[in-house]
Amino acid sequence: MEYLDVVDELGNPTGQIVERTIAHEKGIRHRTSHVWIIRKKEKLEILLQLRSKEKDSFPSCFDISTAGHIPAGCSYVESAIREAKEELGIEIDEKKLIYCGKQNREFKGEFHGNVFHDVQISNVYCYYLDQDQFTVQKEEIEKVVWMSFDDCVNGVKHNLFNNCIFMDELELIENTLKQISLENYL
Repeated sequence: MEYLDVVDELGNPTGQIVERTIAHEKGIRHRTSHVWIIRKKEKLEILLQLRSKEKDSFPSCFDISTAGHIPAGCSYVESAIREAKEELGIEIDEKKLIYCGKQNREFKGEFHGNVFHDVQISNVYCYYLDQDQFTVQKEEIEKVVWMSFDDCVNGVKHNLFNNCIFMDELELIENTLKQISLENYL
């Protein structure tokens, strides 16, 4: 079983914990870390993962490069580093994580015949990595693909491919990247 910290509206742990499936059944607020892997070729590119068809939510949808729930007692950053290692087989240097902001999200739906009520607060990061080979966690991910950032934004905006990406998160990334110099992180 995976236990999560119950958090307040700002993402601060309340001292209570909840099992992950219960959090999703009852809509109990918890934390996640989102890491968008980026690189610069001719254009800015972003790495997307295709979620496994067996996932408890959004099966077979393109999604964030790597993301995950934060286990009880863990921090946003340590969870981001752990998920990148588990899902993609990559080592993330904490000093090179680019903090983009915090997102509050609520989603109600049904997957595989089960109620899914997700209430999460996420720290969103970018991470520069010019790499083509990844060791994907097959239970979680079917494959990963690089896509130009512009094509990703257009595809999400116009629903051109099956995804569970939120437009406001892509805008958060875009605004952050406009404010910094990527050369500082290379």
